Amino acid sequence: MIPRVALSKTLRHFSSSARACVHISHIGKTPIPIPPNVTITQSQTSLEVKGPLGSTSVPLESYMKLAYPQENVLTIAVEDAEVKKQRSMWGLTRFSPFPYILVGVGYRAALEDDPRGTTNGGNGQRLNMKLGHSHNVYVPIPAHIKANVPSPTKITLFCTDKHLLGLFAARIRKWRPPEPYKGKGVFIGNEQIRIKSVKKK
Repeated sequence: MIPRVALSKTLRHFSSSARACVHISHIGKTPIPIPPNVTITQSQTSLEVKGPLGSTSVPLESYMKLAYPQENVLTIAVEDAEVKKQRSMWGLTRFSPFPYILVGVGYRAALEDDPRGTTNGGNGQRLNMKLGHSHNVYVPIPAHIKANVPSPTKITLFCTDKHLLGLFAARIRKWRPPEPYKGKGVFIGNEQIRIKSVKKK
């Protein structure tokens, strides 16, 4: 007589149903809603997006597939989702331009005119921030970015290119990254950090 534990190891379980082992990008498979005032033009190597605030271009790989299941809905797919590079580019290409909101905990910022004007490629304005240093931090705003300061501790950035917007937001955050003990610093959007406890002797 074979014991129950040994019997379960000797038996092999089979299933007649097909096993699904296809990798799917959860970000890439999400449909993209197209506003009515935005036009999209597709070419072999890029995707041109034009709207009331400007235009931008998104590079497309040869294995990217675009479809319009509905009138104002765009979906992105790849030829073989099992390939790691195609799967990673699938989620990266699925873009959604949205404004970055920078929140300063314990610090203040103001929007003022730049004395240098537009000589260095700026739009004539700069951010005057008090970030706990012995001096104020002045950051000129590039010409392709629009900034707004709705409150002394909040900065809102707008741009048609999400990549350039993220670079400028990271540049501001670099002046005072959030620290883990008091939770002070420049946060991007709904960014959260884990607070550490102070070691007491």
